[in-house]
Amino acid sequence: AGLIGLSIGALLAVTRFPGRGVALVVVNSMMGLPPVVVGLIIYMLLSNAGPLGFLGLLYTPTAMIIAQAVLILPIIAALSRQVIEDLHNEYADQFRSFCVPTGRMMAELLWDARYSLLTVMLAGLGRAMAEVGAVIIVGGNINHLTRVMTTTIALETSKGDLALALGLGVVLLTIALTINAAVMGLNATAKRQAYA
Repeated sequence: AGLIGLSIGALLAVTRFPGRGVALVVVNSMMGLPPVVVGLIIYMLLSNAGPLGFLGLLYTPTAMIIAQAVLILPIIAALSRQVIEDLHNEYADQFRSFCVPTGRMMAELLWDARYSLLTVMLAGLGRAMAEVGAVIIVGGNINHLTRVMTTTIALETSKGDLALALGLGVVLLTIALTINAAVMGLNATAKRQAYA
């Protein structure tokens, strides 16, 4: 979802086409998709009565990945579009004067914005790590198959086992903080080396 979202964001940032405004409204609106609605739509698509039921993906990790990708992709696309568009506006005259093709322009802008795009990717990761509604619906919260930490926390809380729920919450929070600290550390190191 990250790579697709970055590509869509870059494309929307550097190209002008009929209907671009509508596309921007759709992408920005999809950032606020309710997870349970996404889960319900994917459930209907993947259920035996749905058009993709023959694939047998319902209640599998693949269905959960699809649901999370649908939720994360618009966030990454919309945020990266804004970052890249701001950068594109800064360099638009240079790109025009050198007749840089769109594909090359997108690649250069993605590379130049890489440090800001790390934050965008972390926003997507945070959304994925916090997801409960859609993954319960399409994954079924099956023990040892589709149960993840967030769904286990919800389950254990409903059963009244707050100690386990809190313990898992601390573990999940520690994982999130560790990933964020590592990425920010790499980001700071890379910036120092780039500007040294």
